[in-house]
Amino acid sequence: MKYISGNLYRKVINHALEEGMLPEGFKGLPVPVDALDGIKAVPADHFFELHERIDQALGPGFSVRVGQQMKMDDYGVLGLSWKTCSKAGEIFERCERYFKLLSNTYVFKVEKGDKISKVHLFRDAYRRGVALSNEATFSATVVVLQAMTGTDMAPVGLSFKHGAPKGLESYHEAFKCAILFDQPHNFIAYKTTDLETRTAKADISINKFLLERVEEETRGIEVSGIKVAADVKNLIEDALPSGIPSIIQIGEHLGMSSRTLTRRLSESGMTFRGLVQQTQEEISKEMLRGRSSTIGEIAFQAGFSEQSAFSRAFKRWTGKSPLEYRGSL
Repeated sequence: MKYISGNLYRKVINHALEEGMLPEGFKGLPVPVDALDGIKAVPADHFFELHERIDQALGPGFSVRVGQQMKMDDYGVLGLSWKTCSKAGEIFERCERYFKLLSNTYVFKVEKGDKISKVHLFRDAYRRGVALSNEATFSATVVVLQAMTGTDMAPVGLSFKHGAPKGLESYHEAFKCAILFDQPHNFIAYKTTDLETRTAKADISINKFLLERVEEETRGIEVSGIKVAADVKNLIEDALPSGIPSIIQIGEHLGMSSRTLTRRLSESGMTFRGLVQQTQEEISKEMLRGRSSTIGEIAFQAGFSEQSAFSRAFKRWTGKSPLEYRGSL
């Protein structure tokens, strides 16, 4: 069975109430409003039914308006991973990894073009609630990308497989671009250069590292290997939700070649591979101590593509399985 975050379910209900929907309108829901405390996930079809109820009560456009209210924190571990993306378009890569690893409910695929890139959403609307949820997903995409980059970047086109609603005012206000319905595919299109935009966090950290390199050159000194290793670990931790980064990728962020980075790490008796594994182990132990994350979520955050691979690696590090380690705390 496929599931949706309990946080998203709760957020949709709260926004519907704010827009004037009466509590009685939620009576008979498979997941009652008064039973939401402590629920981490709800079956996807229950979430779609909720969208259908609200659409009937409040009319067209609610799905788009609630999407505009979404914040990265509403998406749990996945949203946390978005905050450390180096480029705007990386959120779709991380979504794809996340949903392959944890109960796939939808898949993003980026069709990259020279000028325009289309972000496809492969989730067919077998019922009205899925179509409404797709609208909310694309609406949330707009505000998340703007928050990540600190810009007002907007899509240049939008395509939905389902038919058009009666009113489009909320749609035009949210997307500010041409919107087509009854199309062969669900996609949101952006300028390719916009998806390559560095995130606000990446700008701060990368500029900091590059300034250190400039200072090294102008003053004729070298920052210690220990300081470089600490910077490398921070970058590895940010990159892991997209998969294990390469030394070339990390070196680019630090303004040095992979050969120079290898030399600088070896000065302190460290290797890039060793730092990756050390970072993975530290992230895993910290999240297991927190107890709020599932094993799959921890595997995702630590850069693994399969839970089984994560469990084998963790046992190699600690002599215990992730569940045994959590139980021993």
